[in-house]
Amino acid sequence: MGKIKNKVYDFKDRLRDRKMLTLVVTLVAIILVLAVWIYKKQMDYRGLAENGYNNAFYQLVEYVNRTEVLLTKATISNSAKHGAETLTNVWRDATLAQSYLARLPIGSQELENTQKFLNQVADYSYSLANKAIGGSELSQEDLDNLTSLSNYSKGLKDTLNQLEVDLYSGNIKWGELEKKGGEALTQEASNLSQNSFGSLEEGLHQYTGLIYDGAFSEHMTNPERVGLTGDEIDEQTAMNVAKEFIGNDKVKEISSNGQSQNGNIECYSFNAKVGESEEYYISVSIKGGHVVSMNSNRDVVGENISAEEAVKLGKEFLEQREFKNMGETYYLKMDGILTVNYAYKQNGITMYPDLIKVKIALDNGEILGLESTGYLNSHRETRELAEAKITVEQAREKVNKRLSVSSSGMAVIPTEWNTEVLCYEFKGNTGENDFIVYINAETGEEQDILMIINTPDGTLTE
Repeated sequence: MGKIKNKVYDFKDRLRDRKMLTLVVTLVAIILVLAVWIYKKQMDYRGLAENGYNNAFYQLVEYVNRTEVLLTKATISNSAKHGAETLTNVWRDATLAQSYLARLPIGSQELENTQKFLNQVADYSYSLANKAIGGSELSQEDLDNLTSLSNYSKGLKDTLNQLEVDLYSGNIKWGELEKKGGEALTQEASNLSQNSFGSLEEGLHQYTGLIYDGAFSEHMTNPERVGLTGDEIDEQTAMNVAKEFIGNDKVKEISSNGQSQNGNIECYSFNAKVGESEEYYISVSIKGGHVVSMNSNRDVVGENISAEEAVKLGKEFLEQREFKNMGETYYLKMDGILTVNYAYKQNGITMYPDLIKVKIALDNGEILGLESTGYLNSHRETRELAEAKITVEQAREKVNKRLSVSSSGMAVIPTEWNTEVLCYEFKGNTGENDFIVYINAETGEEQDILMIINTPDGTLTE
């Protein structure tokens, strides 16, 4: 005990020495700096890991959502060729979903049922795609299995979407998800029957994306820009076009933002002040002086007019601005604003490549926005259309018998190869889901299927 005291006293005496004190302080400072550096590195690594987990999870949600939609489409397809394409898309998306699921920090045992479910979706779709590529039609048992898979995937999709909300709001962290999330993910998949499927085969096909925000809106880029007609104009002329489009009596002042690129169209852009505080941003193409986009910053308070009235007002606005023969297709309502997709009609045939979006305020019917890129890329007043080689009755026979058809018509739809196809368009439902089926008017083949998403805020397609 005495020796310990002597050592303590000796240490105190040495600390009184200035050099020794400096050394100790320096060592303590170095230790603190190292501790801070190590902590910072740990936080950096943790942040990188969190970002990686977030990206993997959001990709998982996206591919599970796609898988659910494509499975539902597969149940209504009546063409071996198109059915093979849809089923191969299911295989692709389910496989990618498995890949991103494996990147999450959740125990493999907890994910076993979910992984098994996605694996069965992928393998079974592989098998059916190969069968369809061979020209065989899907049996009733095949369709029943696809319907069962679709129902289970809806439950999994809902669970993932709720987890996404919890993660985004901070209600759940990845550390918690390792314990709680794994149980949630496997809750729906664990209901999957162990004996639902028979022997599985393999197949391969091309992948194509889903269509959102109105029929064929993702196919609006045409390098030829055939609707962009006329000579190049100067900035002053473009400013006059902008003022007239908004309304000369409404514009209090207007200022230039110079030249800009709107999509693949070179434009002059302007800010126009309307009223006390409302402003419009508007872009006018350098070639031809066409209005490419317009958008107002005004907040909409209340809803005093119906969606039907708003659709009519939007159509009247287009007529007054020389966009003739436009017919409404789909719309979405959000924050008191109705966004309507209008498509050009030639002799009653809907030209889906020629799309214009119009935003209408539901408090007073004011036109708050317009986007005409698709129209300017593709519009021709008169198209030379291919001659239909089958009748509407013959085309109707190509539609799956499960679809109760409510209406039919003709439409030109774009393809992913920047070509256009004349089709018969059949709208209907299977009891639970609404669809639009397109039958090629020349070949009689099933060209495409869209699933209609009816929401309280409007109608969209996938």
